[in-house]
Amino acid sequence: MSVNYGSKRTVVGAHYGLRDWLSQRITAVLMAVFTLVVLAQLVLTKGPIGYDRWASIFSAQWMKVLTFSVVVGLAWHAWVGMRDVWMDYVKPVGLRLALQAVTIFWLVGCAGWGVQILWRL
Repeated sequence: MSVNYGSKRTVVGAHYGLRDWLSQRITAVLMAVFTLVVLAQLVLTKGPIGYDRWASIFSAQWMKVLTFSVVVGLAWHAWVGMRDVWMDYVKPVGLRLALQAVTIFWLVGCAGWGVQILWRL
């Protein structure tokens, strides 16, 4: 039998802390790995750097999937950062909600545009 001393603490708040901190680190590592992969492909292949070279780098299916993961990770990374900025520094609730909605629409639009460009190759 366990004995509970004192009152049970009621935790309030959004509970974003650890999850958001971890998601920021994971998406940052994903973007760093992607950068290293692209740099390695540029350094290890011969010839001039032009449209054909870039198109050949991003034409492989595994590279498209990796790039798509980075686009989604970048959007999530930016959302977590901007949401924290809006929550910390914009006090009027209506304005904060409007800024968050604009941020979501902007990030979804940018991610959609990135996917459209990626699968057009």
